[in-house]
Amino acid sequence: MRHNKKNNHLGRKAAHRDAMLSNMATSLIMHKRIFTTVPKAKELRKFVEPIITKSKEDTTSSRRIVFSILQNKFAVTELFQYISQKVADRPGGYTRIIKTGYRLGDNAAMCFIELVDYNENMLGDGGEKKAKTRRSRRKAAGAAAPAAGTGSKANEPKVKKAEAKKAEEVKAEEVKAEETVDVKDIKEVNTSETPVTENSDIQDETQIAEEASAEGEGLKD
Repeated sequence: MRHNKKNNHLGRKAAHRDAMLSNMATSLIMHKRIFTTVPKAKELRKFVEPIITKSKEDTTSSRRIVFSILQNKFAVTELFQYISQKVADRPGGYTRIIKTGYRLGDNAAMCFIELVDYNENMLGDGGEKKAKTRRSRRKAAGAAAPAAGTGSKANEPKVKKAEAKKAEEVKAEEVKAEETVDVKDIKEVNTSETPVTENSDIQDETQIAEEASAEGEGLKD
């Protein structure tokens, strides 16, 4: 009976299984993401994360231990020079499994397994989350009074604009009133001038008639 035996043999003997996981770990370190089945990815995660933790301590001993597992000097160099610096601040959880559906044919569950710090899109989404803030009732009540003051200050520009518009309208009405007064004065002047000219013309005609009558009487005499 297999009570409490959680490791998955993956249908292989120990030597075959260790060789397969070593090759998969090397591919993951070199390419940062590989495509495989979900059971293999889960076993690979348990296999490769202790190796990445070991790479944080760059010593000859840790390099020899990692090389004995991977059997690939290029993967060891990549792991200790670059990946260990990327994951230096991360306390575990270096890999991520993303399920992609089921494979045609045998309907096996497929997924990607990748190194978390090399997926820039996922890192950007995590940085945009806002920090949660808690507010007490006392602080809210204390902030209500300043908020009212700020509201009145915010309304000051609107009041000033309204007053400026009213002042402009009053000025425009005054200008119109002055123009109408000027037009009335001009009309009154013109009306006062026209009778004077008519009276002067009448006086000239009477003088001419009197002179003509005087000349006629002189001729008769």
